Amino acid sequence: MKTLVIGALLAVCSFSASASMRCDNGIASKGDRSSEVRMKCGAPASQSVIGYTLNAQGEQEFKQEEWVYGPRNGMYYFLTFEAERLKSIESKRGQ
Repeated sequence: MKTLVIGALLAVCSFSASASMRCDNGIASKGDRSSEVRMKCGAPASQSVIGYTLNAQGEQEFKQEEWVYGPRNGMYYFLTFEAERLKSIESKRGQ
């Protein structure tokens, strides 16, 4: 039972860590506008268009971008935006 509780706590902690990123001027969170993230975190190390969402007719609708920050304390952060809104934050330890 003790192992189950510890595992559940670790899962919750890891989920919240991927829902936000600490920056010099605030915390970037899922749902933030790209302009808000830029104000909080500065310019990314790299920024690229990775695709577009498609509407029901199969036409391009919203741009999808990936911004990369880091290394920050040995970690790289990969932020995915869709329609200028932050959709996901993933982190990976640099090598």
